[in-house]
Amino acid sequence: MFSTPNDDYFANYWLSAITIDPEKTNGITRETLRLALEAANIESRPLWKPIHLQPIFERYPYYGSNIAETLFENGLYLPSGSNLTDEDRDRIKNTILTHFSEKH
Repeated sequence: MFSTPNDDYFANYWLSAITIDPEKTNGITRETLRLALEAANIESRPLWKPIHLQPIFERYPYYGSNIAETLFENGLYLPSGSNLTDEDRDRIKNTILTHFSEKH
């Protein structure tokens, strides 16, 4: 999941996000995975709501496609950061894999 193009790059992987396509995951959505993680006491969050969907901007014109909305509807931030231990990452991974294997 984590990689860099070559040794000229350094990444701290401070933010991890995924998108979930319910058509490819047997109906699992961003929200069903978020709730499964929450049940395991693992915090995750939907991707940021696009600015043009914020109430304060609803009266202004928007020029664009639906890419931001699709990312918001299907995207999930996973726990991330330099303070996660290998044990933390394994627990997150195993919770996700268990949830997906239960649905197939």
